[in-house]
Amino acid sequence: MKTLDEITKLDDMINQVICGDSLEVLKKIPDNSVDLVLTDPPYGIGMDKLFAEREDFKKEKGFKSRKKYEMGDEWDNKIPSKEYFDEIFRVSKNQIIWGGNYFVENLTNSSCWLVWYKKGNDKSNFADCELAWTSFKTAVKFFEYPWIGVDYINQKKYDEKSHPTQKPRALMRWCLEKYSQPNDLVLDCFLGSGTTARACKDLGRRFIGVEISEKYCEIAEERLKQEVLF
Repeated sequence: MKTLDEITKLDDMINQVICGDSLEVLKKIPDNSVDLVLTDPPYGIGMDKLFAEREDFKKEKGFKSRKKYEMGDEWDNKIPSKEYFDEIFRVSKNQIIWGGNYFVENLTNSSCWLVWYKKGNDKSNFADCELAWTSFKTAVKFFEYPWIGVDYINQKKYDEKSHPTQKPRALMRWCLEKYSQPNDLVLDCFLGSGTTARACKDLGRRFIGVEISEKYCEIAEERLKQEVLF
């Protein structure tokens, strides 16, 4: 794990988890030097407040254990500013941004949205799907993988959940396999528990991972120590 003070050039960042504000890291990355940004920013839906106030969500299996994530009550109160998105577009050739439907004012029209159907046979009140905006010019693509709720998931043997909005490794691997090449440089500027970095290691992509929480940087580092899974 590195801090902002320890990075001065792009080579300092490659295959590293960086603890700090991603906007400050982005400003240190040269124009067009990243092959793909694959990231999942806060959606600004106030998740902690949502679970605390909505009676239907209180009944979900994940509600009682949500406090284990220790995220506080402000991390999901707003979306990143336009400056974050401007910097993302400046440093990268292509982008996949999960939750793109929450950030449309900062994006452009796209023919290639990604649809992740995550419901499976689950009967909870959580969303059936999540959407990612992409810069690619191909058609809409669909991926099915059951993974529901803050703590109620169907794939624990493959990826234990340690972050309230953690994406499954299978989803990030799918994105990388379809939209990147071996040895590409992939940036996740909202790394969370490190799923994107872990998927990059699995598939032979270089990565830069940025996360503001030291706790989750440490979790990401531990996940990266695991053996490569193919």
